[in-house]
Formats: sequence, C-alpha cells, structure tokens
Amino acid sequence: MDREDIKFTGELGTTLRGWFYPAQNAAGPAPVIVMAHGISGVKEMGLGEYAEVFAAGGLNVVVYDHQNFGASDGTPRQELDPVLQYRDYKNAISYAATRPDVDPDRVGIWGSSFSGGHVLTVAANDRRVKAVVSQVPFVSGPLSLARTVRPDFAAPLREQLQADRLHRFAGGEPSVIPVVSDNPFGEAVMPMAEANAYYTANASPEPSWRNELTVRSIELVGEYDPSSHISRVSPTPLLMIVARYDVTAPAELAFAAYEQAREPKQILVTDGGHFSVYDGPRFEECSTAARDHFRIHLGIGIGIGIGIG
Repeated sequence: MDREDIKFTGELGTTLRGWFYPAQNAAGPAPVIVMAHGISGVKEMGLGEYAEVFAAGGLNVVVYDHQNFGASDGTPRQELDPVLQYRDYKNAISYAATRPDVDPDRVGIWGSSFSGGHVLTVAANDRRVKAVVSQVPFVSGPLSLARTVRPDFAAPLREQLQADRLHRFAGGEPSVIPVVSDNPFGEAVMPMAEANAYYTANASPEPSWRNELTVRSIELVGEYDPSSHISRVSPTPLLMIVARYDVTAPAELAFAAYEQAREPKQILVTDGGHFSVYDGPRFEECSTAARDHFRIHLGIGIGIGIGIG
C-alpha cells in the first residue's frame, strides 16, 4: 500500500516524522485517524499493519514516532514525557487538518498501550476528535507502577531516581534502564515475561528501536493518570479494547477505567495478553473493530454491525 513520508512540528518546536496513508477509493477529502506507539516503541512495530486496515476502509491515517524516539527529533533520546506525547497528538491533528485530502471535521484517534492512555486524555480535552479507540490502554501510572515494581525493588528505585536527578542537575547525561530483560530478576521497565518475549521476537530487528528508557521516564510515567480524564471523553464515542489476560497494562485497571467512562461507549474484550493484539487472529479482530468504529462515527458507515458489546 502506498504511503508518504511526512514531518511536522511538535511540542518545543521538535520535528516529528512519520507516514501518511491515503484513504483508498476516496472521492474527496476523507476522515483521518491519528495514531502513535506505546512505551519505547517505534512506528515500525505494528502500526503500519493497523494503518493499512484503516486506509483500506476509506480512512486517511497519520502515523508518527513520538519525540525522542525513532525517526523523530528530540532530546534526551529515549525519554518518555507523557505530557509532551499527548500534546503532540494534538499537533498531529493540526498537521492533518492542513492537508487537502483530509476532512478536518472528521478526526479519529487511535492509541495502543501507553498511547491508549494518551488518546483518552486528548479526546477529553480536544473536541476536534470525533471518535476514539483506546487499545490495551495504560490508564494509571501510580496503580501500574504499584503492580510492576517489586516491593524489594522500590527503595533502590527511589535511590536511583534521586541519584539521576542530582546527576542531571549537575549537567550529567541521563541515566538509562532497560525496557525488557530476559532475567526475571533483572532491572527493566517492563519485567513481564510477555513483554520480553514480544520485544525479543519483534522489536530487536528494528534499527530505530533501543532497549532503554531514561530513568526519569519512570518518574514521569508514575505521575501520569489518564483515567482521571476518561469521564470527560463523552460525548465523543469511545471504543476500548481490553486483552483479557493483559498483565503489562493490567486488564483490571482498564475495566475499572471503562466503568468511569460515560456513554456513548463500547468495549471489546479479546482473549490473549497485552501483545496478542499485534498479530494473528487477535490483530484481525481488533483492527476490524477499530476500523468499523471509526467508519460509523466519522460518517462512512458499514453494511453490517460490528458485533461488540
């Protein structure tokens, strides 16, 4: 499928880079979906496959790398700043609105994992968004870290954060921590076996992916709570996709957040773990449901119901 290399200006004047997938068989300006990756990810890690499904369904798609990651500019490299990232979703919407092939009144946003939280925050605060899909979403920094950080690692992590603050204040380079590790007792942002298996199998060959985040990223993640915004997404139609056995972005936290959302809302509960949504039958199920949600609520429509509840 054809796609165009793009770039636009994000927060702090940073140049962001990505791809534009044109809507297939569109007779004029078509709706657009804006999408980005999760923690440490780059656009090559599964986003193109989702974008192709959406484009084949008559939707334009903007896919980009968050600043500090992948092909986008920004420093410190590998630093995840949630505020900059969700604000850049808004910049991506603004970029899309300047294109003659995009209908700026029909904008949808899609996010998976950490960006699944971003789209909740953006949709609650930016009424240009007319439909949102939040897939296997990260919904609470405080609650997620409480489940991720082993009790015996908590004190050393606090010491590591403090040392990094002082080091950076003195002009030093940011300290980094691995994203995943094959040692279940090793230091890692995502110590879950399912995360290591996915990144080992799928991410390592990508030249722009690096198995590290700055230590400060953990502190910034812990301060971020998208669930506090979810009740204000309404009246924008929300589809939340939750993996039943997700332990990376715990399913029980997503279910609790969904209960706080107001109508109109739908939930799709898919079997499998956090990373099952990126390939195989779970990918087909989730991408189809997301495509149909966007088509319905962005004024294209589908011939049959999407069969979720």
